[in-house]
Amino acid sequence: MTQIDSAWGSGPTSRYDELAERFRPVFDRIRTSAIERDLVRELPHEQIGWLRESGFTTLRLSTDNGGFAATLPELFNLLIELSAADSNVTNALRSHFGFTEDVLNSTVAAWRDEWLRRIAARDLIGSGFSEVGDAKVGTFSTKLTRNGDHWLLNGAKYYTTGSLFADWINLGGNDENGEPIGALVPRQAPGVEVVDDWDGFGQSLTASGTALFSDVIIKAELVTPPGGRFKYSSAFFQLVHLATLAGIGRAAATDVARLVSERKRIYSHGNAPSVSEDPQILQVVGRVRGAAYSAGAIVLKAADALQRAYEQRAADTAVSERANAIAEIEVNQSVHAVTSLILEATTLLFDALGASATKRGLGLDRYWRNARTISSHNPRIYRDRIVGDFAVNGTPPPAQYKIGQI
Repeated sequence: MTQIDSAWGSGPTSRYDELAERFRPVFDRIRTSAIERDLVRELPHEQIGWLRESGFTTLRLSTDNGGFAATLPELFNLLIELSAADSNVTNALRSHFGFTEDVLNSTVAAWRDEWLRRIAARDLIGSGFSEVGDAKVGTFSTKLTRNGDHWLLNGAKYYTTGSLFADWINLGGNDENGEPIGALVPRQAPGVEVVDDWDGFGQSLTASGTALFSDVIIKAELVTPPGGRFKYSSAFFQLVHLATLAGIGRAAATDVARLVSERKRIYSHGNAPSVSEDPQILQVVGRVRGAAYSAGAIVLKAADALQRAYEQRAADTAVSERANAIAEIEVNQSVHAVTSLILEATTLLFDALGASATKRGLGLDRYWRNARTISSHNPRIYRDRIVGDFAVNGTPPPAQYKIGQI
């Protein structure tokens, strides 16, 4: 069944459903255990392994490099579908897809070719940038110091989403001179410890906890080339969250429709002899589905802007910077709308059902918990201001977002 047949709208390209059909059986397998895994807090090691084996993690690579040459809109539509199966898995792969963009945008040929090879070989990359503690904004407590022909890594990271599942941790720190530096850290290297201590009430299976590094030996070739991350990185990482929200909305809409169709008990003050014929109940189901549809459409429209930024990566500096700024604005002005749509929908769905819908075994509460947690990662309150400042004053959005103490 295509997206059109399901009334979620056409895919972003004419070949989208053909591409998606390869991965939909894997999404279905992931979906079957999503509730149980959430209830017992079982991390999706096996499920991420299925995606790796299917080639999902190579989507953005060219066919010559062992991938599927997926456009960014195709990638984000697939992330919506994956999130409808289990939003935890999407979040766990967010850093891998972000690092893939780093590689695709790199102008350092030897480094780019080596990591294209590793990604094609199904290597998986996790995150190691965020820190808690007293690090200043724009700096890191984590240090990489020279030691002969290699480097020594020491420090701690938090919000290391996906690293517990990964082969490599893409990490940022400071060198001995206080300058920013990045490296790819082997997940199983001596001195690396990744701890599953993330205790958020949502997205609990993303392995977003602590990573500790003690005198980890980093070979010189694993230090990332200077120049920072790909130019549309802030927009990209935020849009992954919005795609995840859209997928949560689809899952919630599907579940509430199914449960209404199966429900036998009615209220004496209802409007029909069966719940599935009650116009007020049908209106609730329609509103939940409409919210999910709208969120998905917004995500794909913003993904077009990211695709334009990617295609302009080698253009004149002014042209490239403009494309990146517009992509950032389009994503920012999507944040409030998508977030509000899905937070409301994942609360509203309970109005179509009775008290039995709150049973833990149905797992309906996880939709709001996951949506609320994702929405809290990068506060939406700042996004509207950034968009307003652009609209009124022409102020470009920040290129990168950092967090820390003053």
